[in-house]
Amino acid sequence: MRAVFFFFLLINWLTVFAAPTDSVWLRKNYVKKEVYIPMRDGVRLFTSIYEPVNSTEKSPVLICRTPYSVAPYGADTFRAYWQQHYMAYFKENYIMVMQDVRGRMMSEGEFEDVRPYNDHKKTNQDIDEASDTYDTIEWLLKNTKNNNGNVGIYGISYPGFYATMGALCQHPAMKAASPQAPVTDWFAGDDFHHNGAFMMMDAFGFYFSFGKARPYPTKTWPKGFDFPTKDMYEFYLRTGTMKELAAYMGDSIKFWNDMYRHPDYDAWWKARNTRNFVQHIPDGTATLVVGGLFDAEDCYGAWNLYKAIEKKAHNNNKLVIGPWAHGYWARDKGAYLGNVRFGSSTSEWYQQHIEIPYFNYYLKGKGNIKDIKEANIFFTGSNKWQQFDQWPPAGVQQTAFYLHPAGKLTMDANEAGETYTKYTSDPAKPVPYADGVFTNRTREYMTDDQRFAARRPDVLVFETDTLTEDLTIAGPVIADLFASISTTDADFVVKIIDVFPDNFSYNETDGPGNGKEYPTNGYQMMVRGEIMRGRYRNGLSKPESFNPGEVTEVKYKLPDIAHVFKKGHRLMVQIQSSWFPLADRNPQQLINIYEAKKNDFIKSTIKIFHTQEYDSKIILPVLK
Repeated sequence: MRAVFFFFLLINWLTVFAAPTDSVWLRKNYVKKEVYIPMRDGVRLFTSIYEPVNSTEKSPVLICRTPYSVAPYGADTFRAYWQQHYMAYFKENYIMVMQDVRGRMMSEGEFEDVRPYNDHKKTNQDIDEASDTYDTIEWLLKNTKNNNGNVGIYGISYPGFYATMGALCQHPAMKAASPQAPVTDWFAGDDFHHNGAFMMMDAFGFYFSFGKARPYPTKTWPKGFDFPTKDMYEFYLRTGTMKELAAYMGDSIKFWNDMYRHPDYDAWWKARNTRNFVQHIPDGTATLVVGGLFDAEDCYGAWNLYKAIEKKAHNNNKLVIGPWAHGYWARDKGAYLGNVRFGSSTSEWYQQHIEIPYFNYYLKGKGNIKDIKEANIFFTGSNKWQQFDQWPPAGVQQTAFYLHPAGKLTMDANEAGETYTKYTSDPAKPVPYADGVFTNRTREYMTDDQRFAARRPDVLVFETDTLTEDLTIAGPVIADLFASISTTDADFVVKIIDVFPDNFSYNETDGPGNGKEYPTNGYQMMVRGEIMRGRYRNGLSKPESFNPGEVTEVKYKLPDIAHVFKKGHRLMVQIQSSWFPLADRNPQQLINIYEAKKNDFIKSTIKIFHTQEYDSKIILPVLK
């Protein structure tokens, strides 16, 4: 979960490389205060407050609550906002607030990961992150100079979870909340599990340091794991099992051990799914949910938090999704990711046309938000922003693309006949998630060239003919596979891929790239990939065995796509049963994977059927 650290790591970099002009302006026009704000149960939370020195207008309050540190510490040491778009809020005379959440860094109390929302608070000892937000707002309104009584909250990734909790706080001053790449459901699709499959690489790299107990308030970040090799594929394969990985972690990291004790989607996980509580967002709190099409950590959370709010709440709720990696709308120009270009500085467009006007409108009564529609979505392929009155858009047609023998992919259903395509899934030689040797999980894998995988015998490839017109996809994708396996469990990874023409190359009109030349002719761009742990095909709470050799339907949803497959391109689907070391290996038996031994991992013969009776297909939301 490397990218989730960027709040903490970026500050150190930005503090060194300061823009002199804005740095001087900020220090001249703002004063920084460090205070402990008391909560209702007596616990005090460390808070950095940046207040305007002089203002001719009353100032709104904008909060970010974080488990990653409000560093740098010290009233005379400013956070380098002048290197970020947040400087615009200072120029608008906002009171900017950052807070170490309960039990993290310099705050008092006990930290709990994704602390569940408590909708039955009765005493001052009944606390959650929403009540901590409420108490923080109460204190700020009484103790900051010249505030206008309006409060907003924002946050990216884990701070996005706290922004959701802020929206739930029900304080009348909370006018606008923006959960961005929000941690929403750590079992169904965010960070550490996707459809029950354990996202091992992110979880281990993150929790080895983040999860360490903090006996007392500190300004020091805990040390990470010292990997014995730079090759993560080799490290995790050599480590072998989840039991052996746990031996590296030790017994002191509570949430890691909790995950092992809850291998299925039980009440413990459901209490940590914020979608279950969004009905408590007041009508008077507007929400702006922001996410990235290529967010390796919390792509699921952005799409699905927005949908849950739409379904359950009655507030003004809007969605923004751009062509970004995790948090890149706040730290990068957003002109490209990996080898794929987007034609413009998409992050700057978002900052100037959506986020800043949004908070100005709700917190200052300034301007209007008529240009911020219900859903503001960037479509890759065409590289254009589109705006809709709903998401998925009206007019989407669920269109099946059927898998055929010899690797064909068409909109024609299969006819009678016993046909299937098979491969052998070998846990000893799992399919890598990316091509090359990597020390950390890459963010670029979300758009990486998949030619390396297409060449493997344990990856099935199905492909359309060259498209004769543009194909626009807008919404979630459904994989509907009919499979038989020779064992009692297996994983299924489905990838939706845009195959560029053989003569394709970028030019100046496609915008800046990453400065590295890469052969994009015939490029197989992953548009969306997702894994399903087969045992959860009928529900994440109840693992079910496969009957070896019996044809079984495996149907699951991939996160939304907003992409145009251009005329002259081809649509490809790849299917495989491992995605390593991004996801842990399935022993391919219905056993507790956290307790599996090395000899429990066995080969499985996977057959994907394409017959009239068992017609495997990918269902795409086609926008005409």
